[in-house]
Amino acid sequence: MKRFLKSWTLAATLMAALASVLAPRAAAQNGSISGTILDVSGKPWVDVTIRSVSEQGAKQETKTDSAGKFSLPNLRSGTYTVYIVFPPPNDKQAPYEVKLRVQSGEDAKVDVNFQEVVAKQGAAAQEQVKKAEEAKGKLEVLKAHFNAGNALIDQEKQTKADLQKAPPDQRDALKQKLKDLSDQAVKEFQEAAKNLGEKDTNAHIVWFKLGEAYDTAGRNDDAAQAYQQAIAAKPDVPGYYNNLGNVLARSGKIDEAKAAYTKSAELDPANAATAWRNFGISLYNANRLADAIEPLQKATELDPKSAQAWYLLGASLLMKMTTKKVGDKEEVQLAPGTVEAYQKAEELDPTGPWGQQAKQGLTDLKALGAGIETKVNVKKKKS
Repeated sequence: MKRFLKSWTLAATLMAALASVLAPRAAAQNGSISGTILDVSGKPWVDVTIRSVSEQGAKQETKTDSAGKFSLPNLRSGTYTVYIVFPPPNDKQAPYEVKLRVQSGEDAKVDVNFQEVVAKQGAAAQEQVKKAEEAKGKLEVLKAHFNAGNALIDQEKQTKADLQKAPPDQRDALKQKLKDLSDQAVKEFQEAAKNLGEKDTNAHIVWFKLGEAYDTAGRNDDAAQAYQQAIAAKPDVPGYYNNLGNVLARSGKIDEAKAAYTKSAELDPANAATAWRNFGISLYNANRLADAIEPLQKATELDPKSAQAWYLLGASLLMKMTTKKVGDKEEVQLAPGTVEAYQKAEELDPTGPWGQQAKQGLTDLKALGAGIETKVNVKKKKS
């Protein structure tokens, strides 16, 4: 009997030990970090980024609310560095750092009043804050002038559109209005430029919009200079080179324009056809039809579905039309591709403006047969 009791007691002890090993352990509690951030005026600092980084490199991020409060929950026990990241325009400054330890089940506090921080750091910190506030003020002024300039450019574009449709007796007034709007827009962007900081990332946009203000009013030389400043500030934007090419082409600076369009095409191969088409259009509008042929040929090679490019190519190729005396008659000699270009435009845009103009062009060529024997000298299409 005693032996049985001893065996039963030993078995019960082993079962209890086994149960304690197999029983699920309570989940470890995580800690958190929370606090309030006040700005240099002692007021809640809203929308400030708060970032925690553990010793192992794990990161968590949040922003302060309207009361300047924040919370970073579910943090494992350990030492953390809390970074207070300053909002623009002070985001280039190194974040403010606080080191602290987070315990399981506890909320570690990070309360920072930058009014007190600045007071403790002395004159140097106050000067830094002053500069930051001045930079913020300049940014607001820059935005105000930039937005005003943009609104004036929109008015410029509308006035330019009105001018193109206006009867002769209204054109002088609209031309003056366009000039006045351009002058006002230019002034706004020049004022915006005065508020640019050193190495300001907004500089290229301001210079580009200044160029657009000049460009819309047909002030090609001024526009070219502004676009070049935009390119100097940010040389990887295809559109800047495209616009520069437009104004250079209108100014008759063909080689420089070609270089600008080439760069635009290189930076944006998917839209290279647009760059060459724009080059051709600028030359065509400047009545430099012979110069427009090469870029329009490139445009149609890269994008054979543009009726506009085909029509303009056909119209430009007419500049190479010649006549040859055969007996007592003159035979018209068309440059290779003239008729095909018109036919392609008509095929792609049968009821649209480019197709209709191409159709009229073909009709006019046939009409040359009235008293003149017309002979089309063209190469056959490859099948």
